Amino acid sequence: MPDLILSGSNYARLMEGLVVTLQVLAGSVALGTLLSLFFGIGRLSTRAWVRRGSSVYVEFARGASAIILLFWMFYALPILFGIRGWSPMTAGILALGMNMGAYGAEIVRGAVLSVPKGQTEASIALNLTNTQRLRHIVLPQAVPVILPPYGNLVIEVMKGTSLVSLITLSDLAFEVQKLRVNSVVIAESATTPILYLNVLVIYFLLAFLIDRLFKVGERRVAAKFGVKAPRAARAGRPTAGVGITG
Repeated sequence: MPDLILSGSNYARLMEGLVVTLQVLAGSVALGTLLSLFFGIGRLSTRAWVRRGSSVYVEFARGASAIILLFWMFYALPILFGIRGWSPMTAGILALGMNMGAYGAEIVRGAVLSVPKGQTEASIALNLTNTQRLRHIVLPQAVPVILPPYGNLVIEVMKGTSLVSLITLSDLAFEVQKLRVNSVVIAESATTPILYLNVLVIYFLLAFLIDRLFKVGERRVAAKFGVKAPRAARAGRPTAGVGITG
């Protein structure tokens, strides 16, 4: 049985790729969260043009392939608008963030709709503005509902970051591919399954860490607001309509 441990130089290369993967993940989640809140709330707007515009974005970004969005951002956008020095990091974050924002918007919309109407009616009776009502009444009660499926979505985005290797970004998937090619060149083909096994473990550990972080967040939010997370989410069952399309 071959040794399951790689050399120190190989792990150093993988760690370099992991740093890039985490940068893409952080940027994509930050952008995706902003888009989720903006368009999720926009879909519930009383203004028809805001509601329809938000729906168009959600349907487009959710229905488009993440790979095509990635290629369009990196190859087509600079040509159309004459952009020079367009970074593959920026293109990757924009593509994955847009894709995430569409799915996240539906999570936010569903969570806001789950808040009892009596809460909204009481805030209206208190003469709160729409912004005050959303900030102080609706969103705090929606957060416990948002977190479980949103954690699943972040894990899907994390796995989707491997797509950025297709636009020359040296992420974890790109680095393992270079190491695989080098092992074939120097006739060490037995290294290939060990390489991918190690990368598989790294992605699993990332997903596990994200899941644990969101579980901690769920417990703290539930304790703060005196609510319980939905049973299906606590059990770790998949949430319908959540995922990153390839």
